[in-house]
Amino acid sequence: VHPAEYDWPNRGHVVRVRGKFRSVMQALHSLSSRLRVAGNLTRFGIMRTLSVPANSSKKTTQLKTMLNSANLEFLMEAHNGLSAKIVQETGFRGIWGSGLSVSAQLGVRDSNEASWTQVLDVLEFMSDATTVPILLDADTGYGNFNNARRLVRKLEQKGIAGACLEDKLFPKTNSLHDGRAQPLADIEEFSLKITACKDYQSDPDFCIVARVEAFIAGWGLEEALKRASAYADAGADAILMHSKKSDASDIVAFMNAWNRRAPVVIVPTKYYTTPTDQFREMGVSTVIWANHNLRAALQAMQETTRQIFQDQSLINVEKKIATVKEIFRLQDDDELVQAEKKYLPQQ
Repeated sequence: VHPAEYDWPNRGHVVRVRGKFRSVMQALHSLSSRLRVAGNLTRFGIMRTLSVPANSSKKTTQLKTMLNSANLEFLMEAHNGLSAKIVQETGFRGIWGSGLSVSAQLGVRDSNEASWTQVLDVLEFMSDATTVPILLDADTGYGNFNNARRLVRKLEQKGIAGACLEDKLFPKTNSLHDGRAQPLADIEEFSLKITACKDYQSDPDFCIVARVEAFIAGWGLEEALKRASAYADAGADAILMHSKKSDASDIVAFMNAWNRRAPVVIVPTKYYTTPTDQFREMGVSTVIWANHNLRAALQAMQETTRQIFQDQSLINVEKKIATVKEIFRLQDDDELVQAEKKYLPQQ
């Protein structure tokens, strides 16, 4: 069994957390909690429980079940082992391994400056820290079909549940940049890349999500539908329809025309004011909260660092941030203490 498949103990207590690092963790906890609650109201207005029982099924099976669920599902962004653990503890049933967030926390641009093996190193820590599935934002697959299918095999070995591939050219350009050219891949070539990945995967439940960038690149509904249909025919397990409009009009138009041949995933980073219930009514499968833990952590670090720099003291930050004990808890330090008692000579 992959180490990530083991359930982490639920200690059932809340501890407060020191230093600028603690403010980051408080921000992540707070944001993840609010998004989880907001996204899980039933049609009767009753919240689902925030605690999610351990799921003994494979991570790949969990993700595939989510994508095909009759209920609207949610993936929350994480970018390292700690943030992934926080996302799971909050109650999210799946994690988005954001390319933007992973590259940013490495201090490089979201233009494939981090190699896929460097990204995979980060994802391995995330997978080991959690039992819920991770869908990797795999950009364009880091090359042609051969690079992409090798990536899939390596992701499977690390316990990652799926890869989301976008139909742009390598190296990629982040979709939210203003005024940047967003050249799209040839439809046939990208479709064959999807097929190669599906043919090469060893776990039948590993998921390939095809991300359609037609709206991002300035094309209309017809192009978006043409690409989505081709990618579904090529074997994609779901279609991610992307848009950077400030309203959901692109998504509404697509969902009204789509014949539901494959589940649809969306990323409402720009059209965040759209009520979540509208996504349910449209028949969306899964919503990705794509970069908000990184952004919350960034603001917390900037504010805490600025305060300490100005004050030359910790007096104004100590009570606003989390405790060192909370770091130890998230690291599962108690398990190490017990293991040392069992496996080290006692004097």
